[in-house]
Amino acid sequence: MSFVDEVKNAVTPRAALLVIGVLALQLLFITSYVGALHHPKPHDIKVAVVAPEQLAAPVADRLDTLPGSPLDPRTLTDERVARDQMLNREVDAALVVDPRSTTDTLMIASGQGTSETQAIVRIFTEVERQQQRTLRLDDVAPVSAQDAGGLTSFYLVVGWCVGGYLCAAVLAISAGARPADRKRASIRLLVMAAYAVVAGLFGTLIAGPVLDALPGSIGALWGLGALTVFAVGAATLALQSVFGIVGVGVAILLVVIAGNPSAGGAYPPPLLPEFWRTIGPALPPGAATWTARSIAYFRGNSVAGPTLVLALWAAVGTIVTLVFSSFRRRDEIDALVRRGGTPLPVAPPNAPDRTSYIRTERLSEG
Repeated sequence: MSFVDEVKNAVTPRAALLVIGVLALQLLFITSYVGALHHPKPHDIKVAVVAPEQLAAPVADRLDTLPGSPLDPRTLTDERVARDQMLNREVDAALVVDPRSTTDTLMIASGQGTSETQAIVRIFTEVERQQQRTLRLDDVAPVSAQDAGGLTSFYLVVGWCVGGYLCAAVLAISAGARPADRKRASIRLLVMAAYAVVAGLFGTLIAGPVLDALPGSIGALWGLGALTVFAVGAATLALQSVFGIVGVGVAILLVVIAGNPSAGGAYPPPLLPEFWRTIGPALPPGAATWTARSIAYFRGNSVAGPTLVLALWAAVGTIVTLVFSSFRRRDEIDALVRRGGTPLPVAPPNAPDRTSYIRTERLSEG
């Protein structure tokens, strides 16, 4: 047998397609991460200008016309309202102008990510310098001293997401990518739910009490972790039900390649290019990272929308998994009946995760 024949025998067309798929995922990974993170640039950061009415509008207009449109200013007349809006995550910073002095106060929230905070401080420092004024900082939601760069929430979410799709992948490897029927699909979803509860708890304990890296309610973070793991796991199970083992690759495409760089971890959304800034809130890593930071530093405010996103991923993943498993069972029975077979009513306990049948052969006479 020639070497070419050996290669043909060793590398099946299916294996070759899978290798090409892996190469495509690798190139998309590089493109996504480098494209999203290689040149962070502030764009439309929501800021408030707190000043007397006759002074606030000119300051806001000047900020709105900065080159590159880094800020999206709005005017307020009450410093307390600005502080509340920052804690509600409606604005990212607030400039409090003191007309009786040459020093203004910039209210920041480093808990939303130190890279964004540094960008805001850099912009306002330059603006104040041009006006021959100085700047005093007031951090209304300071990041924990143990949370370098405010990245712990993102790393925690990444761990939860990895656990979700890996657990679904293990179920596929051990028992077949597509569940044989609705009962088997339900069992997988129940296993995923139990895993999510445990993974959410242990992730919270490690990031919180054990390493003291992330403050916030343990119960709230636990709930977020369980929902995140189950949302990603259920979505992966659904993709496997539709595409087979290739569904794991599709899940990696959505969660890792598209989701992680757009999640606002290393660079919050206002620093990302428009494409990643747009898709991030709709994907599990982005929704969960926003929620984890809100729980840790913003009193749990502004989490309804991101939590709904995660719940929708979980619900749609569950429904698709159950529906496609039902279709698969019906299609297999119909195909067997057309071949003249009879389905086995009860599968043995140790049967693999596929439907077994007794084939009735029809013998013709003569």
